[in-house]
Amino acid sequence: MLIVDIRGLSERISEIIEEVKESVVTITTVRLTIDALFGLAPAQGVGSGFIISSKGYIVTNSHVVRDATKVSVILPDGESVEGSVIASDPRRDLALLLVDIEGLKPMKLGDSDKIKVGEIVFAIGSPLGLPGSSVTMGIVSAVNRTIIGEDIILEDLIQTDAAINPGNSGGPLVNVAGEAVGIATAIIPYAQGIGFAIPINTVKRFLDMIARFGRPVVAWIGVYVAPLNKYVSKVYRLPVEEGIVVADIVRGGPAYSVGIRRGDIISKANGKKVSNAKDLRAVIEESIDKGYVTLEIIRENRVYEVEVPIAIEALG
Repeated sequence: MLIVDIRGLSERISEIIEEVKESVVTITTVRLTIDALFGLAPAQGVGSGFIISSKGYIVTNSHVVRDATKVSVILPDGESVEGSVIASDPRRDLALLLVDIEGLKPMKLGDSDKIKVGEIVFAIGSPLGLPGSSVTMGIVSAVNRTIIGEDIILEDLIQTDAAINPGNSGGPLVNVAGEAVGIATAIIPYAQGIGFAIPINTVKRFLDMIARFGRPVVAWIGVYVAPLNKYVSKVYRLPVEEGIVVADIVRGGPAYSVGIRRGDIISKANGKKVSNAKDLRAVIEESIDKGYVTLEIIRENRVYEVEVPIAIEALG
């Protein structure tokens, strides 16, 4: 018989949240917009973020600070300070800010590769610009989700039913260990409480790129892939049931130049099995210094290896 100490669990959750909230900030912005009557006019925006270093570094969403002429950070104690945008990666919807204050409490970063569907999570932020951080609880509903916006495609997202409202963007998605496992990034307003978060391991790679290159970079080989499963393999009579299928390819790109074509199956990258776009992207980014990635390709029941050069594009 399973006996759960509800009161003890509730108290423990409260302790975790109180500790985590010491690392969550509110971000307000001012950007210039065009008004039909008055011409250029300032518009205010609000979002959330969290501290990742005691030296004043904060992560948030790129869209929270996009085109901002002024960025202010409201710290957990209520103090408002000016923030500087150190780096922004619109493709990942991530940004790194810096405030001129040391001794801040950084949040613990978890491992988003270990997230499981059904796991309890908490979304923490400043919904609707209300003062102070608020908390909502839910579960991980799905992983590896893709959402398509007006000018962005975000992949490998964590889906949750923890309520995420305007102003929560950039705030952490936290597990029961008090670790950030994602960054809340978007909601579908016409759905019933569906929210999304960027995995924290994507954030770690974003920060690693900045540390190594001084700015975010995108490493790519020019393929668009889709996961392979038993059903797809059976329908198309493919020789394998695991891997990723090249759904499209950039003509003139690195992969095209070495002979990879639509319909090819990528079963391994640098000797590691790959089952989705995230796996391939991670191996490519790990291979930046080497300059190429070795892919195992299956085509018409033939298996061969090919070295694909990696193209690097610097972002802002």
